[in-house]
Parts: sequence; C-alpha cells; structure tokens
Amino acid sequence: MRSRALAVVLEVTAPLALLVLWGVASAGSDTYYFPPLTDILQTFMDTWVFERVGSDVVPSLTRLALGYGIACGVAVAAGLALGLSRPLRRATDPIVQFLRAIPPPALLPFGILVLGVGNSMKVFIIAFVCLWPVLLNTIDGVAGVDPTLRETARVYDIGPLDRLLRVTLPAAAPQIFAGMRTSLSLALILMVISEMVASTNGIGYFVLQSQRSFAIPEMWSGILLLGILGYVLNAAFLLIERRVLRWHRGSRASALS
Repeated sequence: MRSRALAVVLEVTAPLALLVLWGVASAGSDTYYFPPLTDILQTFMDTWVFERVGSDVVPSLTRLALGYGIACGVAVAAGLALGLSRPLRRATDPIVQFLRAIPPPALLPFGILVLGVGNSMKVFIIAFVCLWPVLLNTIDGVAGVDPTLRETARVYDIGPLDRLLRVTLPAAAPQIFAGMRTSLSLALILMVISEMVASTNGIGYFVLQSQRSFAIPEMWSGILLLGILGYVLNAAFLLIERRVLRWHRGSRASALS
C-alpha cells in the first residue's frame, strides 16, 4: 500500500516539478517563439475551455475513436483467423508485411484521391495504421497458446466456439492489449497528421493554422492539449486493461511468489 501511494506521489510530483521549472525558466522570456508558460496557460484556458471543444476537440476525438475502433475490431477478428491456421498465416504473411511497411504519410495522397478530404479519409488513415500492431500481436498471441491447454480443452469435448472464447482469446488477451496500447498512441499521431492536410477543423488543423498565422501561444496551447489527451487516453486504457486482465496479473503474482 505504501509503495503504491509513493508511486502516485511520484507520478504527480514529477510533472508538477517540470511545469514549475518550465514556468521559472520562461518567466522572463522575450523570445517570440517561446512565450512564458503563464501566457500559454492563459491562452489554453481561453481557447480550449468550452470555446473550441465542439468545433475542434469533438471532431478530432470522433475520428480517433472511429479509426481506432475499426482497426481493433478488424485486427482481432483477422488475427484470430490467421493465428489459428498456419497455412493461412504463411500465405498472407508477405501481404501483411508489405502493407504494414508502407509509411503512413504516403497514404495521405491516396486517401485524398479516393475518399476526398472529409472524415472518411481521416478515419481510413487512422484505421489502416492502427491495424497492424493489433493484428500482429493477436496472431502471435493466438499462435503461441500452450498446445497442452488446447489439447486439454479438446479432450474435455469443449466446443470450438467455447474453446475460442474461453481458452484461446483469454490466453492471447495480454498480447492483444499490448498491441492495442501501441495503436492508441499511433491513432493520436495519425489524427493530428490527417487533420493537417486538407482539413477545416480539428486540433491538428488548429495547431497548423496557428503556426501559419504566427499565433504562437495558441500553437503551444494546442500542443499542450494533445499531450494532455495522450496522457488521459493512456491512463483510461490502462484502467480498462487492469480490470480486464486482472486474472493475468494475479496469476503472474502467484507464479513469482
């Protein structure tokens, strides 16, 4: 209990100390491109507290949620199929390796050409890039399930669907969640990149327009918002992961004790 409280204190103290250091170092700044932290925080309050939530934050989070959700759903379903079938896995491996090696920015011209500049293009870019970490981790997790576990389930005459839902999927869940966590950070990155190209709203669009119009405090406030969103999304994901994989943490703790 004491170590957990100490971890929470450190997690809160370190960012606050960094902010204080930043504020002190920038207090007398007369550099146009690095305004004082107080100016950035004031601009943040004026810009992002209620004023631009509906016009920029909500569209950005909607695109992120759609792209990330589609990617996770497709990746888990495809990963289960490929992980359970060695011939299918070997046949599709060159295609998977080829597609995942395509740099995400190279897809922007294709997305604009085929899907236009609306939300569909942005959701497609996010989903395409987020697909691969979840897919590869799902394949590895399913293929790596202990054969003894599978044979035991088969001996006890457990049906294929029950084996999938009660044996294979839970055993692969830790690796699936690891891929989903990696994809979550990629979703935030691709959300910003897609909004910086042919867009009329969103946080990425706001940051780029602020830079182009030399509204430097506004630009920094947008960057600060993205950092806060990344932290909050990661914390929420860890909370969900901790609840879903509670059994896994318990088994690891008992194995180490």
